Amino acid sequence: MKPAAFAYVKARSLDEAIELLGTADGARVLAGGQSLIATLNMRLSSPSLLVDINHIAGLDRIVRRNGHIEIGALARHAEAERSADVAQAAPLIARALPHIGHVAIRNRGTLGGSIAFADPAAELPACLLALDGKIDIAGPNGGRTVKADAFFKGLFETELGPRDVLTAIRVPAADPRTRVGFAELTRRHGDYAMVGLAACARADGAALADLRLAYFGVGATALRARRAEAALSGGALDAPRIDAAVAALADDLDPPDDIHSTGAVKKHLAGVLLRRVAAQLAEPGA
Repeated sequence: MKPAAFAYVKARSLDEAIELLGTADGARVLAGGQSLIATLNMRLSSPSLLVDINHIAGLDRIVRRNGHIEIGALARHAEAERSADVAQAAPLIARALPHIGHVAIRNRGTLGGSIAFADPAAELPACLLALDGKIDIAGPNGGRTVKADAFFKGLFETELGPRDVLTAIRVPAADPRTRVGFAELTRRHGDYAMVGLAACARADGAALADLRLAYFGVGATALRARRAEAALSGGALDAPRIDAAVAALADDLDPPDDIHSTGAVKKHLAGVLLRRVAAQLAEPGA
């Protein structure tokens, strides 16, 4: 299929992009285009104007400062995958990146685009939620920062307004006590996950503290399994504690049926992934 007709403009600055987004109803930002172009071709979206932000300087940065790692919206998945700073300061993101699509997609797709698109089965929104990350946004009223907990509002719905541009994501830099875990189940490598889990915690002796379990593929957004977090925290990661955390998922998750599996199967798979991720969290240097 071919997309419906649309206008195209290449923005040279954030201010210009924000201004252009206000000139047409239904204008959309074009970054990597790995999701947007597909929806255009299938006529699932039909914007009147595409505002290309690929030539705005500085939006592809990857820097460490003030105890955080900051990844610009235009950083390609492949760039982040190769980045030593991402590997050291954001090991959870580093673990997740190879699971995103295929090499061709990662060469063009951007971290900012994945976060802004907010596909409920995508890896990066869940990672950002697990890491207690923040999203920097530029808009007609200036810049603002939104925590991941508040950014994802519903199915493909975020805090971004019609004239907002996501400029960067920021997560706390890992330290020697940081523990992370990541696992997903797909029908084929490169597919969106049937169920996935991103986790981050702080080692407290043999126990975990500040544990965040973020599931994806089980609802309209990535979501935290708070009862399972509580059950898994506060003591050694032995079999009874892990069993209790898996049992707690019954109250945390209510996945809908879809074309891949029933909700009951997804809930079972969520428990399988929790056991795998718990083993990763128990490993020093994980």
